[in-house]
Amino acid sequence: MIETRKIAKVLKSKPTIEGAGVHLKRAFGFSQVPIFDPFLLLDDFRSDNPEHYIKGFPWHPHRGIETITYVLRGDVEHGDSMGNRGIISSGDVQWMTAGNGIIHQEMPKGDQEGLMYGFQLWANLPKSHKMMDPRYRDVKNDQIPMVSLENGTKIRVICGTVGSEQGPVRDIVTDPEYLDVTVPAGSEFSHPTRRGHTVLAYVIEGKGYFCKEKDPFSYEIQGINYFDMKRDPFLENGDVVLFNDGDQVMVSTEGDHVRFLLISGKPIGEPVAWYGPIVMNTQEELRIAFDELNNRTFIKQHRKER
Repeated sequence: MIETRKIAKVLKSKPTIEGAGVHLKRAFGFSQVPIFDPFLLLDDFRSDNPEHYIKGFPWHPHRGIETITYVLRGDVEHGDSMGNRGIISSGDVQWMTAGNGIIHQEMPKGDQEGLMYGFQLWANLPKSHKMMDPRYRDVKNDQIPMVSLENGTKIRVICGTVGSEQGPVRDIVTDPEYLDVTVPAGSEFSHPTRRGHTVLAYVIEGKGYFCKEKDPFSYEIQGINYFDMKRDPFLENGDVVLFNDGDQVMVSTEGDHVRFLLISGKPIGEPVAWYGPIVMNTQEELRIAFDELNNRTFIKQHRKER
């Protein structure tokens, strides 16, 4: 019998400032470890005010994780210590495996109207892969398949499989799935999930039901204001849904559509030692990483030849 996943927890994304002064909303992060394992952080940097994002994320290191940048509108210029340079544009994805260490920068530029819509997800790496060589998967908008279902639901398949369509990002150690799903008004959407995998959804437009029972008292809600007495079964823009285990997720709508990022992966189940942009297994490994930064021995890969 197919079991539909129930909601374990709902979190409200919270405004924060990162980088050199980028205003964003944090869906989840350090304080939620390890409940989203293998995922560490999800930031929503959508803005229509260039002053809130133009200072960007100047040169900084990463080790032990993967960063996944998904841009809906605008451009993000990037560069790194290996000599890579490029632009992540509307609809593009960059899946960067930091591995044993990389220093890079990401500078949001927005579009001609000053809009910058994007998300960055951090995925942890297991101990066996934390010191692997860095690598990129740069995926352009037209390389991401779009699946259209009979009821009008549209799914961009970045990583994972929907029907016969497989996303362009493959062979990732935590076996993740990353889908951008839009369900029209008055519809229902279901998608199979692997038992034992962490599954979450982040709502970015509209509103919908993510709990088949439509009972908002069947799960915990975090991040609400003390005086917010609303307990609505609808979940909407900026809400994060963490699901319990099961064979599928089911989402339904009434008078409005809903768009959400559906993300899943195999939990790692290892200790997490996290400081800033570096995530290892132990405090000693963190100390080594920061000693290497100070000694300028952090980068293990030679700059590529031009």
